[in-house]
Amino acid sequence: MPTVSSSSAATSAAPGAGTRAYLTATRYALSELARNRFALGLLVVFVPLWYFLLGALIDSAPVAFRYAGTGAFLQVNSHTLTLLTAGLNAITLIVGFLLFAQTRSSAAFDRRLVLCGYRQATLMLAKLTAMVVVAALVALYAALGLLIFWRPPSLALVWVGFFGGALIYGALGLLLGALVTSEVTGFFLIIMVSLFDTLLQNPVENPLANKPELKYFPSYGPTQIVVGGGYTHTVTGYGLPSAALWFVALALLGLLCFWLRTRAWNAGSRSHAVATPAAPA
Repeated sequence: MPTVSSSSAATSAAPGAGTRAYLTATRYALSELARNRFALGLLVVFVPLWYFLLGALIDSAPVAFRYAGTGAFLQVNSHTLTLLTAGLNAITLIVGFLLFAQTRSSAAFDRRLVLCGYRQATLMLAKLTAMVVVAALVALYAALGLLIFWRPPSLALVWVGFFGGALIYGALGLLLGALVTSEVTGFFLIIMVSLFDTLLQNPVENPLANKPELKYFPSYGPTQIVVGGGYTHTVTGYGLPSAALWFVALALLGLLCFWLRTRAWNAGSRSHAVATPAAPA
């Protein structure tokens, strides 16, 4: 766990101190995420393995999928649709794990930073930045890995859908990391929510997948986007707003819980020095 040193820190009023504090906090957030070898191992091994296993179980029979962009049913390939939803399920699990573990493990360190003068807003912005970077990279890996098994018409749109799903579950991981004290409980919630959510969107595995009520679920928007990239070259007008709404709502709740967990009411009476974290042990 990193230690905090404030003896040589610049004051928060110094020019550029806020930017330096933000960059330092972001660097440590990314470093903490990169050191989670279990999640990185899941990313490298689990994503292609999940593609292979689920893809091998499903044949290429046509299946009807309600596409919100046109309001009509698309006749899509069961095998390739399962590949898309398998990728979405894998990255939601991995990014959710990463953000949950990082938020929970760094809670004490973040609070010490606040006590030493770090602004909570700076720490929250750094966590959001790290979440976006990780979500983008994991989504890119999953999208490129899909090419081993199938080449969708618009890989860019598939990446956008994967990215949206990763952001939503990254925000959920942040929320649970700031809210749940048990590691087992947090992991269990992420697994169950992700499996239940993404499974319901696939009509191959769920005969009720085309019901309109499913548009209120977190992965509905990302699923619509990846289907658009996989079969139509277009993006549904509902998919992006739905994904953005879920991400913003969960991120705001997560940041609120993080703020409450790290607040220090007596920090104002302390020196306003910006703490500079020492190198991790």
